[in-house]
Formats: sequence, C-alpha cells, structure tokens
Amino acid sequence: MIQAIANTGYDGAISTMEWSSTSRSAAGTAALDISAAIHAARLGDEVAFSQLVDHYFATAQRVAEHILRTEEAASDAVQEALIKVHRALPRFKDGNFRSWLLRIVTNTCYDHLRSQKRRLALSLEEMTERPTVELPIDSSAEGRNPEAVSIQNESMELLLRTIDDLPVWHRSVVLLVDVHGYDYAEAAELLDLPLGTVKSRLSRARAALRTSLLQAGLVPKHLADYQQ
Repeated sequence: MIQAIANTGYDGAISTMEWSSTSRSAAGTAALDISAAIHAARLGDEVAFSQLVDHYFATAQRVAEHILRTEEAASDAVQEALIKVHRALPRFKDGNFRSWLLRIVTNTCYDHLRSQKRRLALSLEEMTERPTVELPIDSSAEGRNPEAVSIQNESMELLLRTIDDLPVWHRSVVLLVDVHGYDYAEAAELLDLPLGTVKSRLSRARAALRTSLLQAGLVPKHLADYQQ
C-alpha cells in the first residue's frame, strides 16, 4: 500500500485520501488523457487528481529515492510534494506537467536534506561506481591497510562536505549528474532548466569542487573530471 497522502482543497481545508490499491483501481485503468485530467483536477475533481497521482507516482518515488537514498525518506518527501502539487494545481499553466511535478518533488527532497542538516549517506562503493566521480585517492592506496582506508574515508568525507556546501543550484546538478548518473537532458528536465544552464552550472560546480580538493592537497591527476 502506498502511504496515505493528505490533499489540501482549494478552499484551504485539508482532507485525507488513502492511496491504496483499491483507490488506484477506482481511478481507472484505461489510458489516461493527461490534459483532460489536469483540467478536471484544477477544477477540484479529486478522482482526476487521483488519476494523475497514480500515473506519476512511481516516477516521483524513484526520483526521490535517488536523492534521499532511502524508501522511507523518499515516501515522506513524495507525500509532502503531492500536497504542494494539489495546492498549486489551480495556478498551473499550460506546459509540461510531468516536469512541473518532478521539479516540486526534487525541490521538496532538497528541502528535507537542508532542514535535517543531513549528509548524503553514500558508501564509498556507491560513489566510485559512477564514472564521472573519481575519488582523489591514488590507486596505490587500494591495499586496504588501515592507514590507506582512513585516508580514503577522510577524502570521501571532504568530497561530500564540499558538495554539500555548494549553492543549491550547483549542488542539484552535481547530485543528479555526477552522483546519481542522470544525463544532461534528464537533469535539465527534472530541474526544469535549459540544457545549456545545466551544463554551465555543472562546469562551475566542478571547478569549485576541484579548487577545494586541490587546496586540501589531494592528488590532482584524479581530478580531471572537475576541470573547466
């Protein structure tokens, strides 16, 4: 069962809808006319809104899990984001509804990270499996002796702190592209930004990361990805 989501009516009253397999079935299984559902939902049709939630929920949950790293935290963020979507729906103008919804989900996830003052709980393996994120550690440290492991962990902590200290508009693109593996076009769609803006922000963010890591005395030959 998907967690209940609290829907905020346009008159400001809050009602609760249990988003279970039963309610999903009631929303209908036929191909959804997105434009018609959006129009109806904007006028207060809760069934239409349920259909939209059903249509986009899996994608929203997946995006949230990429950012928050746990299913529970992602579910909480998606629930909160859907409340925001419901509240803002009357003001939605013609455009890409999917991008608009996912931008609200993404922003809500980053709000959660900031409010909880959390560091990304990424393991060393999760970071190194992304080809665009090279650890600033010499490969000779892979002997796994305690000193090498300690140095590697300290370097990872520095990298995570440096990413976390970036302005949110830079941190967002680094997390999506360099940490979670989205391509430029996908990141642009999720953040509702022009492709060129994503590329330029990523370039500036990588430059800032490179400068911070070099100032810390880490091996520069492993920082090629963060060059301008």
